[in-house]
Amino acid sequence: MLKQMDVNAVAPEALEGARSATGSAFGATVEVKRWSSGRKRSVVLRLLRGESVDAVSREVSVTIAQLEEWRALALAAMEAGLKARESDPLEAKLDEAVRRVGELSMEVEILRKERERQARHPLGVRRSSK
Repeated sequence: MLKQMDVNAVAPEALEGARSATGSAFGATVEVKRWSSGRKRSVVLRLLRGESVDAVSREVSVTIAQLEEWRALALAAMEAGLKARESDPLEAKLDEAVRRVGELSMEVEILRKERERQARHPLGVRRSSK
């Protein structure tokens, strides 16, 4: 299912990565097989600037549901990007220290159990082979 677009109706940056038929004149309709991320971004930015979803949908020949999905994905990605913190060197040192304390605690527990096992069966209390 190919969509038809009027090249003049879309902002130039929205055509980034678009393929056109060989020898097509500017102003002709272009078949859109796949939307590049750049083209989706430009359409979503138009929606975020306040353009009518209905008008944008008609202009770019994409369903309103698809435009809403693109907008939701863009907003979720923006939120995730804003939540991401830069790595703090003190945080990294603390994480390393906590990891090392865990390793040492396990090692101490293993050594204690081994010592208890050896205390129950000392080496000097073996039977002779006579």
